[in-house]
Amino acid sequence: MTGRGIDQILPQPCDPAIHEPYMQSALGYVQLAEEKNGPLSRPVDHSYIWGDAVDELRRVQPDVRIVNLETAVTVSEHWVDKGINYRMNPANVGCLTVAGIDCCVLANNHVLDWGRPGLIDTLDALHGAGVRTAGAGSNRLQAQTPASLPIRAGGNVLVYSLATSSSGVPSDWAATAKDAGVDFLPDLSQRSVERIAQRVSAVKRAGDLVVVSIHWGANWGYDVSPQESAFARGLLEHAAVDLVHAHSSHHPKGIEVFRDKLILYGCGDFINDYEGISGYERFRGDLGLMYFPTLDGATGKLLRLELVPTQLMRLRVQRASAPDSDWLRTMLTREGRRFETSAELGESGRIELRWRGQPG
Repeated sequence: MTGRGIDQILPQPCDPAIHEPYMQSALGYVQLAEEKNGPLSRPVDHSYIWGDAVDELRRVQPDVRIVNLETAVTVSEHWVDKGINYRMNPANVGCLTVAGIDCCVLANNHVLDWGRPGLIDTLDALHGAGVRTAGAGSNRLQAQTPASLPIRAGGNVLVYSLATSSSGVPSDWAATAKDAGVDFLPDLSQRSVERIAQRVSAVKRAGDLVVVSIHWGANWGYDVSPQESAFARGLLEHAAVDLVHAHSSHHPKGIEVFRDKLILYGCGDFINDYEGISGYERFRGDLGLMYFPTLDGATGKLLRLELVPTQLMRLRVQRASAPDSDWLRTMLTREGRRFETSAELGESGRIELRWRGQPG
């Protein structure tokens, strides 16, 4: 979520005016963060917000780097009256390229905060910077076309991005044959699984891995509905999908390994401007995770999942403390119990997922 307050600390921020009932300037979110954890020297450079994550990315050297980008990238003034509107100046797109982001999934409830003109600006800014996108486009065909990311061993990671109404995405944001919008998922039915299976089978080739990224559910709470679970499992079992990457919750949720494939039910926020906002402290929204799954390139089976605990402080990612890392480990084990997964904390402070039937 690199818009709003995050955008304001970057080198070329948008006009800070926003249209919220309780905040009229995006600078107010910077002020809240400073009141909680001390002043920021502004502007910061593009790498600042990633903080310690840069070293982790350098250590792991993942084949592909995928994020849910929950903001418009535009200076358009054509805003949508929906209560909260995120945007980042296209001139600040370097905050994504500096971290080597390969793909931004865009089917979420903020990408059209500044209307369809803002969405077109977003696509132009990201593509102009060499960042691939999935889940949004100038028409339905573009929104439904997966991003194709080459991997070192050969083949590609094909990324689909879907939006649901349960995460606050209006159905009229759906891309049409002529209108820009998102790849909107009308329901979590078996028929929807079948439609996605048809789309995947048309493009997936030997050596390819398929990620389906879904924006669903509430911002707060650990619940995973039976419909969500059945849909995610259906994608893995019937649609040749290799990994489900879901989001919308502002905190991490439970993790499942189903038939040796990974389901992330809610990844939580990695970067946002919520520092200093109160009301949901029990969920520890300041804590996040970097997800580093290792998949078998031939089968898509999960071989390992390493999780790096992080904390947002002064609008910057830093390594979580030992007690906070253990808090995340405890939460993942508690919420994973229904899925027969648990978490183990290593000496480095990183977390390893454990699951029934794990190889080795």
